[in-house]
Amino acid sequence: MNAETRNCQNCKKPFVIEPEDFGFYQKMQVPPPTWCPECRFRRRSLFRNERVLYRRKCSACHKDTISFYNPRSDFVIYCLDCYDSDAWDPFSYGQAYDPARPFFAQFQELMRKVPKQALYVNGGKSNANSEYTNYAGPNKNAYLVFNTGDSEDVAYSRGLKGCKNTQDAYFGSSLENCYETVNCQQSSGVLFGQNCVSCLNCVFMLNSSGCTDCFGCVNLRNKTNCFFNEQLTKEEYEKRVGEIMGSYEKIREYAKKFDEFSLRFPRRENNNLKAVQSEGNYLFQSKNLKYCFEVAGSENCKFCHFNKDVKDSYDAMAFGWGSELLLETVAVGYSNRVIGSANLTQCHDAMYSFALRNSGFCFGCDGLRSGEHCILNKKYDEREYASIVEKIVAELKSSGEYGMFFPPELGLCAYNESIGQDNLPLAKEESLSMGFGWQDDIFETRGKETLRPDEIPDHIKQVPDSITNEVLACIECEKNYKIAPTELSFYVRMNLPIPRKCFNCRHTARIEKRGPFKFFDRTCARCGKHIRTSYAPDRPEIVYCETCYQLETI
Repeated sequence: MNAETRNCQNCKKPFVIEPEDFGFYQKMQVPPPTWCPECRFRRRSLFRNERVLYRRKCSACHKDTISFYNPRSDFVIYCLDCYDSDAWDPFSYGQAYDPARPFFAQFQELMRKVPKQALYVNGGKSNANSEYTNYAGPNKNAYLVFNTGDSEDVAYSRGLKGCKNTQDAYFGSSLENCYETVNCQQSSGVLFGQNCVSCLNCVFMLNSSGCTDCFGCVNLRNKTNCFFNEQLTKEEYEKRVGEIMGSYEKIREYAKKFDEFSLRFPRRENNNLKAVQSEGNYLFQSKNLKYCFEVAGSENCKFCHFNKDVKDSYDAMAFGWGSELLLETVAVGYSNRVIGSANLTQCHDAMYSFALRNSGFCFGCDGLRSGEHCILNKKYDEREYASIVEKIVAELKSSGEYGMFFPPELGLCAYNESIGQDNLPLAKEESLSMGFGWQDDIFETRGKETLRPDEIPDHIKQVPDSITNEVLACIECEKNYKIAPTELSFYVRMNLPIPRKCFNCRHTARIEKRGPFKFFDRTCARCGKHIRTSYAPDRPEIVYCETCYQLETI
């Protein structure tokens, strides 16, 4: 079968379906997609609100709880304790399938009745003193941390594994005493670092490994006491760095110098490691991945994001862990043969279902635990189940929905609350025109500051403890934010100035550093070879192919 170019039914832009894609869709027994990869990502994002949290009442015990469901939504929300209790039975909400009505209309009715977990705790594992976390666990003393596990004393971060005493980090593992990092691994005391491995007590580092006590360095390996790639004595290094750390103005000055300095050095076409026959970015120990991002330990996947240990899957977002044959899923793990579903754990042969555990052969179910041969939460014998599923599949095929994710109108959140806005941002008008929705009622305050940015002491040693009682204003978006006592202790211990931006703006800046979930055609600046990279052709960075980068920097 040859490749085919089709026009996306959502954005109307052309996209290509390759011969191997047709083979996968045949294996999953679904038609090829009618939406392009970007629009499919946006569609799935409506079931993945990680960071926009609200305070609302548990519908069971009526206690205050934190939830990623907007209070204006009509979902029934249970706190974590009530949701995990035996006080309610998801099968009691079961309803018979009506072939005279659209399937998704019936599933939407079911979703509005079945209680929803206020926050998603990974694998049902508990968090300690970590009320403001989502899609995370187990963690201890975590605050505004997302998609993170096995971490302690962490804050304002996403995508961490096994980290301690770390703030403002994006995508890292085995970090300790780190701050403002992107894709750093097995490191301690790294501040303002990106793509660093096994580094110790380094500041403003890029694409380096095995370094100790280095400042403002790029593409270094196993170096000590270097300042902007210049070798210094220990005494001279400590003197120069000591004059900078702790001061907001000095840090800002050297951040600008470092950005300019780093443009003199080549970048790799991608940030992959041991990714064989793969195309994407931030791919680790994987094989045959195409158009994937932030994926590790996976094989034979395409259009996947934020996964670990997944095989033979397309359009899977988040989780994974021992899963295979996933198609159009969000946060599905330890599962196989799942289509168009979200938040499933240890499930098999499930389609268009939500929040299932230990279930199999389920179609259009919500909240089931140990369900088998169920449709709309109603149990059937194996024969009747197959007969009804055949009718639903025929309906969805005729409407062009089978093999796609849930329709946008079933979304758990608006687009600007979702992970889609972080990675493929849209303006309000664009989102509404695509049917993704928009939420104007996201809680925030402006103009309530009690301390202006220019009134914050420059050096952390000059900052009084009373700053934790003040309301600050972000210098970028002007939203108000506060400094927590534990946060202040971290800045004092690490000799870091008080941030002048809110968490949301800092998070957005880290995503910009990470790079887009897009590919561009460029040529290697050294050998002229054609490369595919997330660096757009009009960007100023010098970009090398993998071979040339290794020859020049290793």
